Amino acid sequence: MMKKVKQTKTKEEKVSRRSFLKTATVAAGAAAVSLGFPAVKRASAQAPITLKMQSTWPAVDIFHEDFVDWAKKVEEMCGGRLKIDLLQAGAVVPAFELLEAVSRGTLDGGHGVVAYWFGRNRAASLFGTGPCFGLDADGMLAWIHYGGGQELYNELIQKILKMNVVSFFHGPMPTQPLGWFKTEIKKPEDLKDLRFRTVGLSASLFMEMGAAVKILPGGEIIPAMERGVLDAAEFNNTSSDKLLGFPDVRKICMAQSYHQAGEHFEILFNKTKFESLPKDIQKIIQYACM
Repeated sequence: MMKKVKQTKTKEEKVSRRSFLKTATVAAGAAAVSLGFPAVKRASAQAPITLKMQSTWPAVDIFHEDFVDWAKKVEEMCGGRLKIDLLQAGAVVPAFELLEAVSRGTLDGGHGVVAYWFGRNRAASLFGTGPCFGLDADGMLAWIHYGGGQELYNELIQKILKMNVVSFFHGPMPTQPLGWFKTEIKKPEDLKDLRFRTVGLSASLFMEMGAAVKILPGGEIIPAMERGVLDAAEFNNTSSDKLLGFPDVRKICMAQSYHQAGEHFEILFNKTKFESLPKDIQKIIQYACM
C-alpha cells in the first residue's frame, strides 16, 4: 500500500503567487477606471480652446489688472480646457474700435466700459455715465442682472447697433473726481474754451458749458496733456489716475463731481464664437463676471 506524501509549497512559491494576485488586482482596477471614465481621458488629451481678447486699457492700469484677474479665474474654473490670450489696448485695434473688432471676429472678446460706445449711440452711455441721480454703481449692476437691464442693453447692442456681440457687466466703480487741472475751477465760466478730456454723456454736458471737449481713450490722455493738446482731463478714480501719471502733468485734482456717479466694466465676446463654446464654459464665463 502506497503512502501518500503531503505536498507543501515553498516560501518562494507563496511569495510568487501573492505577487501575481496583487499585480492582477491592480491591473484589473486600472482597466475598470479606464473603462469607467473614457471621456475624462479624451478631454485631457485635447488642446485647450484659445480666446484672443483685448482690453481698452494700458498694461499699467489697474483696470487691465482687473481683466487679468478675471481671465485667471475663468481659466482655473475651466480646468485647462480654456486659455485666454490677453492683450492691452492698441495691440490689435485702438481702444474705441474694440466693439467693431469683436463683432466682426478680429478679436474673440474684450474688456472695457460702455461709455466708449457713446459715439455709436448716446443711449449706450446710460449703462455707464448716466445721470447722477437714482442708482449708484452697485444698484445699477443689480438692475442689469436682476431687473431687466441686460435685456435692454442686448436690444441696443444687437438690434439697434447690429453688433454680433454678447456682453456681461461686472466690477462696480465709485463716483469719479471732476478731473486734473492747471488751476482751480471755481465757477462754471472757468470751463469755457478749456480743452478737456471726458467721455459719455458728460462730453455733451461740458460742451454745453463751453468746454472744448476731446474724447480720448485712457492710454492717450497723458501724452496729449504733455504735448499741450489738452489743458485738463478726467479719467476715473484717483488710484488709476496716479498709475497713469496724472499727478506728473497736472497738480490740481478737483474731487467733487456730478458728471459720473458710478460705472462698471463690460466684458464682451463675439456672439458666434461665444455660442460655439461648450455650455458649461459659457456659464463659467458668465458667473465669473458676477
